[in-house]
Amino acid sequence: MRKGIHPDYHPVVFRDPGAGYAFLTRSTITSDKTIEWTDGNTYPVVDVDVSSASHPFYTGRNRVLDTAGRVERFNQRYGRT
Repeated sequence: MRKGIHPDYHPVVFRDPGAGYAFLTRSTITSDKTIEWTDGNTYPVVDVDVSSASHPFYTGRNRVLDTAGRVERFNQRYGRT
């Protein structure tokens, strides 16, 4: 790798305040806010709106579409006999 062309890759905490969920990973994103992690070190923290703890697909709270009702309504309108 060439020196001086790559961004700084460092540990960062991503936090979902709505779900009360946070995880430590590595990223190139920067932040002015910091948080003390469970290992006693201080890391930059980035607040996110949606994470796997709050996304409807991963939590099972997503809407189920009534496809059977739509098919029946289509057949009533356009007459399948």
